[in-house]
Amino acid sequence: MALATMSRDLIEHGLGWRYTPSRIAALLAEPETCTVVACDQSGIGGFAVMQFGDDHAHLSLLCVQPALQRRAVGRRMIDWLVGSARVAGMSAIRLELRADNTGALAFYRAQGFAENGLVPGYYDGRIAARRMLLRLQATGP
Repeated sequence: MALATMSRDLIEHGLGWRYTPSRIAALLAEPETCTVVACDQSGIGGFAVMQFGDDHAHLSLLCVQPALQRRAVGRRMIDWLVGSARVAGMSAIRLELRADNTGALAFYRAQGFAENGLVPGYYDGRIAARRMLLRLQATGP
């Protein structure tokens, strides 16, 4: 499956392969999962997978082919998912990203996400994760 291969090569590089074809298939089959795929005649340029809960959504994966990065592919997918989360009444979108991925950190900050924690050893017990949050609705007075 192309999404699993992209995850392995572009997100999980240097780690164990967690989002295998069977795991991706199971994730996509969940009724509360929304997947956006950016493609053209040359194939899949990027994808994003977000899971909806009762109050917040979790962006599990976002991946854009290197040749298409900085061309608004990721931003357009995020915009679509944020709009969907707003319509669904979500109060926030949460995500984790590799602490060593400075490009992704800058991207998510530019989309309005704020850091709200660091989890040492989150990835294979070796690489920390940054937790980020995008608030969609005001919470309390």
